[in-house]
Amino acid sequence: MAWVKTFHIVFVASWFAGLFYLPRIYVNLAQAQDEACLQTLVGMARRLYRFMTILAIPALVLGLWLFLEHYGVGTGPGNYWMHAKLLFVLLVLGYHHACGILLRKFEAGMNKRSHVFYRWFNEVPVILLIVVTALVVVKPF
Repeated sequence: MAWVKTFHIVFVASWFAGLFYLPRIYVNLAQAQDEACLQTLVGMARRLYRFMTILAIPALVLGLWLFLEHYGVGTGPGNYWMHAKLLFVLLVLGYHHACGILLRKFEAGMNKRSHVFYRWFNEVPVILLIVVTALVVVKPF
């Protein structure tokens, strides 16, 4: 089980590295004026999004394995931190999906947001990671 937990942590960390970097590419895309630069950045974003998605799959599968091994389908009293963690994992998945939607808008040349929006958007995964990590380590409820 230690190996499952080890690989889960590695895949989650790798997935989050992409979630941290992709919106930074979006900041640059929102500021870019040159067509060649735009195409290069869109290509980078597309490849990173695909890679992030590949990393997310084993992170989620291993997390589900750990969940079923330790808690089963019904987490009982005293495990409310796990319910909260699962809610925030769903928010991470939603953020990942939102990144994909924004990428398709950039690919279609239909971005209507400023670089300032993407700078704030880039802070979301940091907050999500802090909350999930705190819930796992501290288990506050």
